[in-house]
Amino acid sequence: MEPLRLVSWNVNGLRAVVGKGFAQVFKDLDADCFCIQETKLKEGQIDLAFEGYESYWDYADRPGYAGTAIFTRIKPLSVSYGLGHALGHDSHDHEGRAVTLEFEDFFLVNVYVPNSQDGLKRLDYRMKWDADLREYLKGLEQRKPVVMCGDLNVAHQEIDLKNPATNHFSAGFSDEERDGMSKLLAEGFVDSWRYQHPQEVKYSWWSYRAAARQRNVGWRIDYFIVSEALKSRIVSTEIHDQILGSDHCPVELCLER
Repeated sequence: MEPLRLVSWNVNGLRAVVGKGFAQVFKDLDADCFCIQETKLKEGQIDLAFEGYESYWDYADRPGYAGTAIFTRIKPLSVSYGLGHALGHDSHDHEGRAVTLEFEDFFLVNVYVPNSQDGLKRLDYRMKWDADLREYLKGLEQRKPVVMCGDLNVAHQEIDLKNPATNHFSAGFSDEERDGMSKLLAEGFVDSWRYQHPQEVKYSWWSYRAAARQRNVGWRIDYFIVSEALKSRIVSTEIHDQILGSDHCPVELCLER
């Protein structure tokens, strides 16, 4: 039996990437679930459907900002948006940052984690998000294992970015954000790519500045994080850094069914 194929891609504007061959990438990757971050859409601004797939969208209140979506071949048992339905407050639910699908044997959580921004001016909010996301995932895990994917806006280890020394206080590589990822993994979750590729250097995001992508001056900030219980089902992981169209590239996880 073919493995379950999951793909995640921060498209940095879905309407823009549709004009850069998104449909062909979607077809070529042939995912059972294709998760998207940073759609930058309001409802009704795009008519995009693929035969055999249902789609679920979380839109930001603010126009042209953030947003997540999942296209799935597998009909979910339930769908939820944001984190507030489980946490009891909606402070994270106005920027379209999370879609959760419940399947028979796991939850799929697609997230676009807030950037702490230049000067780390949004770091306090980011740390609150990280703590609440951990609580949310652990709550789901009480019912069944979890697969979380998306742009997590953190390079966890020095191997995960080209220039760690000069980015120590940059958004996405602050001690606080890295510690947030460490705390998540310590709660019984696994960074699937690093589990399979402990020493390999590969990136999923490159700045648009200074020809960073051509020079491969990048960061690995897009992940599939899985519950420890799913570790034995990991068949393969991939970072599709040859695929263009966004400042991020798609990442992939295949699981035994």
